[in-house]
Amino acid sequence: MVDPSQMMRGTLEGCIIKIISKNETYGYDIVSKLKEYGFTDAKEGTIYPLLVRLERKNLITAKYKESPLGPKRKHYYLTSLGEDYLDEFLKIWRDVRNSVDRIMEEVK
Repeated sequence: MVDPSQMMRGTLEGCIIKIISKNETYGYDIVSKLKEYGFTDAKEGTIYPLLVRLERKNLITAKYKESPLGPKRKHYYLTSLGEDYLDEFLKIWRDVRNSVDRIMEEVK
């Protein structure tokens, strides 16, 4: 049986960076956006460790900002290294997607 979480894990970093590249955002909003786009199994317990890893790699940075609904929220921003990573991710993703599509459509 195919494990969707294994397939998802490999693409989440790129998707998270793409979401952050559009606007500064915070963890819960990232989880919500992922779910909106079909990552229905995305959970905060999965996303927050990825955000920590991306921050350690200097692909994103964070700053606490006031929230109208309670305590300050940690807002994430893309760094220049993150922009480079996103460009590379998109190129590799397109190559992999095209290869898989060709195999699935042509191999009988």
